[in-house]
Amino acid sequence: MKKTIFSQVLTSKKWENVQRSWYKFSRNRLSIIGLIVVFIIIFLAIFAPFITVHPESVSRYVNFSESKQPPSLSYPFGTDIYGRDIFTRTIYAFRISLLMSFVVLSISVPMGVTLGLIAGYFKDSWIDILIMRITDIFLSIPALILALSICAILPRNLTTTMIAISFVWWTWYCRMTYGIVTSVRGEFFIQAVELIGAGKLHILFKEILPNCLSEIVTKMTLDVGSVILIGSSLSFVGLGAQPPTADLGSMIAGGAKYLPDLWWMSMFPSIALVMIVLGFNLLGDGIHDIFTVGEG
Repeated sequence: MKKTIFSQVLTSKKWENVQRSWYKFSRNRLSIIGLIVVFIIIFLAIFAPFITVHPESVSRYVNFSESKQPPSLSYPFGTDIYGRDIFTRTIYAFRISLLMSFVVLSISVPMGVTLGLIAGYFKDSWIDILIMRITDIFLSIPALILALSICAILPRNLTTTMIAISFVWWTWYCRMTYGIVTSVRGEFFIQAVELIGAGKLHILFKEILPNCLSEIVTKMTLDVGSVILIGSSLSFVGLGAQPPTADLGSMIAGGAKYLPDLWWMSMFPSIALVMIVLGFNLLGDGIHDIFTVGEG
């Protein structure tokens, strides 16, 4: 009986936390817009084969009889110089963008957070000095410039783009985590855990890491758009995904050659890029509000 009552109280408490989080999130209407935009983009990316009617446009397909067609019912975003449907390519480009951001963050976040935890916990030691000086060197160089340099000396493809961005992206998570760890490592609860003989791994990942999660999750959400923007920039200059891969950056670059006559070739991919970056930024602002202390 007591166990049942305890379970009910725990469930009620969790539901209250969900309601409180949603209240904080929904206070900002722009966050709701961001959530809707992100949901639509993910939905389109997942169900692209069922939504598009010209799937052949994402491969090495040429149909000169339909080339340079302006937007119409048959081709909502028009066609490019090879007769490929731009709407289809834009929807499939969402897949490439989301995949790139997922891979980059999956590599850079664990790496940066782990190094930041270690450097912060062993502050003022040679470990701290080594990790943070390397981090500072990377942070002193603009991320896009460093990624361009890496892509320039490696094979030009999507894999190289993801490696290059991951190589420069971990530094922000390392610096952010380092700052949080140095501020909590002297707290009483850390000292108490150390006194009872807890191991360093336990302290780092069970006691200190939970205090970093809110900042990490917020930054990850904001960084999805930033990673996609840098990846598209690399593709725009020919160092990212290569044709015939449907990529927003390369589509914008390809259409820019024919402005203003074939304006639709670059305009619709540009709008799509703006929407995906803006959507994740607005969503990130809402997630930040969830973790903000106080009801307001």
